[in-house]
Formats: sequence, C-alpha cells, structure tokens
Amino acid sequence: MKKLDILMINHFTTFPSEGGNSRFDYIARALCKYGKDVEMVTSSFAHIEKKHRDEGICCDLPYKLTLLNEPGYKKNISLKRLYSHWKFAENVSNYLRTRKTPDVIYCSVPSLDVGYVAAKYAKKNKIRFIIDVQDLWPEAFKMVFNVPVISKLLFYPMQKKANYVYSCADEIIAVSQTYVNRAALENKKIKYGHSVFLGSDLALFDQYTKISSYKKSDEEILLAYVGTLGHSYNIKCIIDALEILKNKGVKNIKFIVMGDGPLRKEFEQYAKYKKIKAQFTGFLEYRKMVGILSKCDIAVNPITKGAAQSIINKVGDYALAGLPVINTQENWEYKELVDKYNIGFNCDGDNIQNIANRIILLTNDLKLRKILGNNNRKLGETKFDRNASYIEILNTIFGET
Repeated sequence: MKKLDILMINHFTTFPSEGGNSRFDYIARALCKYGKDVEMVTSSFAHIEKKHRDEGICCDLPYKLTLLNEPGYKKNISLKRLYSHWKFAENVSNYLRTRKTPDVIYCSVPSLDVGYVAAKYAKKNKIRFIIDVQDLWPEAFKMVFNVPVISKLLFYPMQKKANYVYSCADEIIAVSQTYVNRAALENKKIKYGHSVFLGSDLALFDQYTKISSYKKSDEEILLAYVGTLGHSYNIKCIIDALEILKNKGVKNIKFIVMGDGPLRKEFEQYAKYKKIKAQFTGFLEYRKMVGILSKCDIAVNPITKGAAQSIINKVGDYALAGLPVINTQENWEYKELVDKYNIGFNCDGDNIQNIANRIILLTNDLKLRKILGNNNRKLGETKFDRNASYIEILNTIFGET
C-alpha cells in the first residue's frame, strides 16, 4: 500500500517550543503515529509574538517542517500585514512548484492569500484538498473598519478569494458549525462538513493543572479572561461591571487578564482609571496559562457585538478548567452550549448592571459555582478533548468519512 503523503499548509501555527497549543501540530503528530508522511509548511514569522522564528523549533519534531520566508509586520490591521501575507503566499506558490505532488493538502484558512494559492494548485493537479476554517475573513476585519460602501469595496477582493477557497474544498473542517455553514454556502460538492472544536489534550491539560504553583487566598475570587486583547473583545464591559461592585463595597474580586494584543495598553489604563484590582499577565506559555486558569473561580467571554467569532480557544480552556462562564457573545452556537449544558450565564454586553449581578451571584454562591463548573468540565470532556474529537479530523484526512 502506498504511504500517504500529506502536506499541511498553516500560516499562523505555533509550536510547543513557542509555548503554543496548536491544533495543527497535534494533527501532524497524530498522523505520524499512523505512519503517514507529513510535511508542515508555515511562515518564518510568528504572528503572535510578531518576530521571526528561530530555526531551532525544527528540532525534535516527528514531521518535516518547512519554514518559508515572510517579511513580517507589527500591527494586525495594516497594509504591511497585507503585503506580508501576499509575499508569503508567493513563496508558498514557488515552493509547491518544486515539491513532489502530495496526495492530500490540509490547509488552514485564513490566511486567504495562502489558501487561494493552495486551492489553485490542488485544483490544477487534482489533489485532494481539505480546508480547516479557523476564522472568517473578511468578516473579522469589518469589526475594525466598517464604513458603508467603502468597506464593501475594500473587502471585495478578500471576499472573492474566500469564496474561491471554500468552493474548491473536497472536505470542509472548521472550528465551529457556524464556520462550516459559511464555507458550505460556496461549495456544491459537499453535503456535510465537519465541526470539530479547537479543544486541547485533556490529559496534558490536567497535568499542567496538577503541577501549577500559582497561589491564591481563600477569600479572593479570581475572575479570568484568556485570549487576544483586540477589537473583538469587550474587556471594558467587565471592568465597568467590576467598578459597580467595587462601589458597593465588594473588594475580594481580582480580574486576571491572560493574553496580549493591540488594545492591551488601553485596557490596562482603563482598569487603572476605574481603580479595579486587575492583573494583565501578557502572553503566557500554554502550560503557565492553564496553571493560573485552574486556580480561578469564574471565567468571562466578553465578545463585542457583531463579532464574527464562534467557538474559540478560550471557551474550550474554560470548559476543561471546570469554570462557570459569564458570556456576552452573540453567536448562537456558543450561547446554545451555555444554556444546554448549564455552564453559566448569557448576558447582553451593553447591560453592565446585569453582568455585575451575575458576577456577584457567582462570587457569593460557592455551591452554584461548583455546579456550573462541573457542568462545564463535562462539556469539556465531551466536546473539547482532542484525543476523542480529533478522530473525526483524522478519519476525514484518511478518506474514511
């Protein structure tokens, strides 16, 4: 039997040596365990840290790693980033012309420039093309720049590329059903896509929890946020809610914000202005983040109205950590999970008083926190453990679905 040659193309992946918890590194390792030939092509530029990678990350990987040059950029929303993506896609295209033809291409989307190059190559060479939709572009960018008529014209080329990539796919995998549905609108070949949440390795997650050295007092309530500090995340509504409680004499809540992004300084300054007890840790290695999160009492998912996000990284981590959640996300898919599994409260992001009421309710009721947290842990074990859920991805790559 011919050994399957699988080419993974992932623009924004991270590696264990970078403190990441990448879906694609996990998939590549799993494929290698099944005896497949796996090569991962990614950028020389690390998106999260905004710096070029050390070639040392290539060490101790069970799969072949190919780093292709990308100029890089400092700001997520910038012309320089668009140029950087275009240049990296050009280098991917050049590389594909020199590489032997693979049996399968597994491509993360976005970025769209890279997805477009991979889709064209797969179509021309009749290669099985599987996409894994991580985010919706240009929808996500419209949160930052949404000017009637102008935005539509500006984002039209991006939308056209997205539709082309979706239409070329032989299989659609995505991090949520919301994203599967969006991609499937453009694809006439596929009846059913595969919604597989990002998740984490449950055994590894629990190991990081056990070795955590983070200390907290019994009287202190830790309110946790994990993730990007950008335009899609309404950290200010949580700070405003905590101000209401502070003014009522509640002094035992500490807001721990784990992550980085373009609005970090603005959020930090806002917390200081409101005199909220808050700690901004910056970007943490995944194991360190899990160690702190496991000691927290309540988690928040404050998504800005109109944001394109669906089932994102943080909600899987909140689930595995067994924390009750206060959610302001409008996306139907996560709101349904909150209600169905009874893991917390859905709130309107504009109703600060309601958010404050939910925070103090959970702060004062240890029994309720435990009930909702245990429910979230069960959700995590059912839907967010990669060891179980990613079998669907592997079977899709093997052509067994």
